[in-house]
Amino acid sequence: MRVEGDSLGQLSIPGDSFYGIHTARALENFGDVGERHDPLFVRSYLLVKKAAALANAALGHLEQDKAGFIIRAIDEMLEGNRYDDIVVHPLSGGAGTSLNMNVNEVIANRALVAAGRTRGEYGFIHPLDHVNMHQSTNDTYPSAFRIAMLMHLEGLEDALVKLQGALQEKEKAYAGVLKLGRTELQDALPITVGMQFAAYAEAVSRDRWRIFKAKERIKVLNIGGTAIGTGFNAPQRYIFLVIEKLKEITGLAVTRAENMVDATQNLDSVVEVSGLLKTCSVNLMKISEDLRLQSSGPSGGIGEVILPPMQEGSSIMPGKVNPVMCEFTSQIALLVMAYDNTIAQASALGNFELNQFYPLVAYLMLKGMNLQELSIRQFEARVIRGLSLDGQKIEANLNDSMAVLTYLSQHIGHDAAARIYQQCQHGARSIRQIIIDEKILTEQRYDELVSPERIRMMGYRK
Repeated sequence: MRVEGDSLGQLSIPGDSFYGIHTARALENFGDVGERHDPLFVRSYLLVKKAAALANAALGHLEQDKAGFIIRAIDEMLEGNRYDDIVVHPLSGGAGTSLNMNVNEVIANRALVAAGRTRGEYGFIHPLDHVNMHQSTNDTYPSAFRIAMLMHLEGLEDALVKLQGALQEKEKAYAGVLKLGRTELQDALPITVGMQFAAYAEAVSRDRWRIFKAKERIKVLNIGGTAIGTGFNAPQRYIFLVIEKLKEITGLAVTRAENMVDATQNLDSVVEVSGLLKTCSVNLMKISEDLRLQSSGPSGGIGEVILPPMQEGSSIMPGKVNPVMCEFTSQIALLVMAYDNTIAQASALGNFELNQFYPLVAYLMLKGMNLQELSIRQFEARVIRGLSLDGQKIEANLNDSMAVLTYLSQHIGHDAAARIYQQCQHGARSIRQIIIDEKILTEQRYDELVSPERIRMMGYRK
């Protein structure tokens, strides 16, 4: 054990731990139930600390040897994904101070070990005086959070690109398959399966564009603004240099906020991106629920789509297979929608120069982004890529429906269509057979009108 002190007194710290007294107090206050920060958030925080060390060393504020040990400690954590010592609860009070102190202490103690010193020997490298030099929780936490968001947005964009591509492949593959279109779960008019998937692809394309544009909102950082955005205790040259260092080491097009007071206290841009994620969830849930319904049965339902079987669906019903991946996608969509509501409320409840609920906003935002990317990738790989059609079921549902007569009524008249429908209800002949037998249309004309090519031309008519 080692003893560390702060303004509240002294505490015994496990001798082999890299964290210090501030982290220990956070663990006592907020508990440790195994809940951890998003790994990309921790990584982003380390990158912010590295940029600060590089800038301070370049300007002569931080001794070169100490800066070298700090940077070495950070690099070792980054290269090995050594985040086990970042242990404070993501929802710790203090607007992120517990995380900042945890990161500062771990970096300092790892730097001390790298320098051949003992952990807790803060006279040489101090968590605040050196690792946190010219910084505050209030500019490092938001900056790291936004960098993590940018990283997640890149993953989301890539996932949406792949999903859009998979949907477009189905659009081409099923361009010639005519099916029954439905409105309000009732028969409507004929449509091609290709057109159905084209609509899905278009919706995902809009989500992809929204996610791409969202980066513009999030890339603006308040690093250098310190406590309330005024830049107190941070030299002007440092403020300009640290953002350049962040650009270099992250490879991201981050920029310094023109008004850092605004960037420190307001979270409307984060709420805007959360809304875009909610919008994406709306489309994902719509598509997944459509396919879930279309695969229903298969014998007692619609049964037109065959979803890839993923796992047995019952402990009592032999052979039952459930649409588990569609349900997985919809559940995450519902969760992201709920997160958006909480994020909006938490962002609105910030007081004066800082939002005290930053941890809640960051926790839900990053968790939602991570879950949404996972659901998109799994939906694309385990639903869209492998689904197929039951052609006989599709044809039977279409031919037994009034939808064909509704479509043909513009050519044969309303009364004729109604009369044919009555005959279909009381006889064994199909709509097609009745129309041809009664010479209402020739066989060639019927097949010309009721064809995928004709329906597609109508759907894409300008």
